[in-house]
Amino acid sequence: MKTYPFKITKKPQENIVLQEDIVYTFFDKLHHHQEIQISYIFSGEGKLIVGNNIHAYKAGDVIGIDSNIPHLFQSKKSPLKSHMISLFFSHNSFGENFFDIPEMQVTKSFFDNIKYGISLSTYDNNYWENLFLQLHRANRFQLFISLLSIIKNLSEESVKLLNSKVYKKVLSDHQGERLQLIFDYVINNFQDDIKLKTVANMVHMSPNAFCRFFKQRSNKSFFTFITEVRVAHSCQLLLENTDSQINEIAQESGFNTISNFNKHFKSIIGLSPTQYQKRMIMS
Repeated sequence: MKTYPFKITKKPQENIVLQEDIVYTFFDKLHHHQEIQISYIFSGEGKLIVGNNIHAYKAGDVIGIDSNIPHLFQSKKSPLKSHMISLFFSHNSFGENFFDIPEMQVTKSFFDNIKYGISLSTYDNNYWENLFLQLHRANRFQLFISLLSIIKNLSEESVKLLNSKVYKKVLSDHQGERLQLIFDYVINNFQDDIKLKTVANMVHMSPNAFCRFFKQRSNKSFFTFITEVRVAHSCQLLLENTDSQINEIAQESGFNTISNFNKHFKSIIGLSPTQYQKRMIMS
């Protein structure tokens, strides 16, 4: 299956596409598209790969993904459906220099940040939920005004950047298929002891060739990626299971020892697991 590129269906002369997904799992194939994407998560949670990095997503999150950044939403298995509303548009949807005019300078921060991918956790803020719910009742002009309002607000909010560097790599269909296989395997097996040879055989490479392939296309080692998946999962568990012991969460996330878990968690998140849990619960 080809994973690159993904075509957003548009009507003739349609500059903004509104899409609602109410499904058990979001589209979970690694893909990119020409349009910028802004999504609000009403329900559901899981892992989000954007460019070179993996993060957890949950209900109440606003996610922004720039044009042509590879990404996928890996929904957590649940008997309940996930719900997301997304807006798709391009920087030139309203004219080549529209966002460069003086009146649009209030949106500059958004376009500076979206190159990295952005996330905003709104928690119980009904403003964002109501704003996206109202999009269904909007005509084309109202949709345009709502999009500008969303961009302006995201320019003023303190957003989380999803990548440390601007993603510039272009992948062929074959390379995309290989990465999809790798990502799927790791996300479904990160709790186990993943062997390099096993994954290399999946994409018909020697271990050395596979390591070079992965590093060249993700700017990180394969084992760094596995660690990031495990830490992202542990972040979810720390918020969902506040009564669980840290060592239980470490084991459930694929770490062999509590010391190894603490070291990698602090290296990636910047806080210890306990500090992270307390800060997120209090915020």
